[in-house]
Amino acid sequence: MFISENYITKKNKWKPFLDKEFEKDYMKDLDQFIEREKKLGKIIYPNKSNFFQAFSLSSLDKIKVVILGQDPYHGENQAHGLCFSVKEGVKIPPSLKNIFKELHSDLNIPIPESGNLNSWASQGVFLLNTTLSVESSRPGSHQNKGWEKFTDRVIEVLNQKKENLVFLLWGSFAQKKAIKLDNQKNLILKAPHPSPLSAYRGFLGCRHFSKTNDFLKRNNITEINWDQ
Repeated sequence: MFISENYITKKNKWKPFLDKEFEKDYMKDLDQFIEREKKLGKIIYPNKSNFFQAFSLSSLDKIKVVILGQDPYHGENQAHGLCFSVKEGVKIPPSLKNIFKELHSDLNIPIPESGNLNSWASQGVFLLNTTLSVESSRPGSHQNKGWEKFTDRVIEVLNQKKENLVFLLWGSFAQKKAIKLDNQKNLILKAPHPSPLSAYRGFLGCRHFSKTNDFLKRNNITEINWDQ
């Protein structure tokens, strides 16, 4: 398979809950779709070895915070498997610039020069796109091909197996997933998307980073060091 369950390893604790998904028809169909696209010469982001990078860096037992994105960046060398994050040395995209602006306003953290969010992921911030691949220069091109079923299952696992999580749902697309979440045992924070088109409607000033750490602290969970 082009999409291999081997990228979901026992080490990161996800494997027992996701293995069966790779046997289902929708995932086989998705695999065939991506293979056909590649044979047609289409460029797919990120590299297949990074489809499940968020899972590799954020073991299920260590996750404290979940940030949901839509699909990966569709420009060259941008996407590497973490929502909103870009590879080292790549120009910071506008949405991520606004995330850093809010971080600076909220916690007085200097705006970083790098847009690589690996350090957040290694602390238990699960940076999940709901669609895990995209065609070059065609945002949304791999939506409704099967990825959403897979990531819906991921969200179900988080909701069932974890508690005292913080879900940061930015934009209407991410907020639709709130119906799957138990707000009695988790903190669910909503704001407009950080895109330049909507950030000034309430994302800037939402103070989600300090609210997240306040919640973690109240529940005796180590806070996130948002300063990369």
